[in-house]
Amino acid sequence: MATDHTAHPARTLHQRRRLPAWAAVLTAATVAVATLGALAAPPAFAADSAAANAAGAETAEVAAQALFNRALAGDEAAIAPAAAQFRALMAADPTQPAYRAQAGSATCMLANTTLLPWKKIGHVEDGLALLDKALAQLTPAHDAQRVNNVPVSLLVRFNAASTFGALPAMFNRGERGARLLDEVLKSPLLADAPLAFRASVWLRAADSATSDKRPDEARQWLQRVAGSGAPQATQAQARLKAL
Repeated sequence: MATDHTAHPARTLHQRRRLPAWAAVLTAATVAVATLGALAAPPAFAADSAAANAAGAETAEVAAQALFNRALAGDEAAIAPAAAQFRALMAADPTQPAYRAQAGSATCMLANTTLLPWKKIGHVEDGLALLDKALAQLTPAHDAQRVNNVPVSLLVRFNAASTFGALPAMFNRGERGARLLDEVLKSPLLADAPLAFRASVWLRAADSATSDKRPDEARQWLQRVAGSGAPQATQAQARLKAL
């Protein structure tokens, strides 16, 4: 259920700075719609009970997403409860990789809440395991399944790409993150995704190009966002002026 290296420099696992740069991207992709819907149809014989359960699940999803958005915006106190709530949603619906991916990203962010090196590494490893499993869960059916009107396959890949790209080199996830981002950028599904999500992907591509010292490519992605009318257009314009 979604971020700027220039405006929001990443905090490494060894330094207590601001939250990683992918935070703003993911927030922009999710701020308009907060629920990650339970997509399976309820059994006909239990319609009333299923409706009540769905309403309760939706409330839990909204609460978890609100906490996650606060964490992404810089509220460190929201990270642990966001991770816990997405883990609970994941446990309740283990077939939904979107929940597992969100739980994985939030768990990686827990590294920012401790000064103990072994705990930092433990949180990241636990989060990466969740993200890896979410990626492994993806099937062609997830191209059609949507969360917040975005194909689940794109959400999970983009979530993983953004998280992998924010990690220090010691975790050896940079290349995989770049491949996943390239898959999202080249996917025909992206054209039909909401504009805010597409702009978030383009901003992440600009971040990646900037990190790899490809300023011309970064400028092209930023110009695409700036001219798109997306909520992130002003941010992209500011970054273009700073190049």
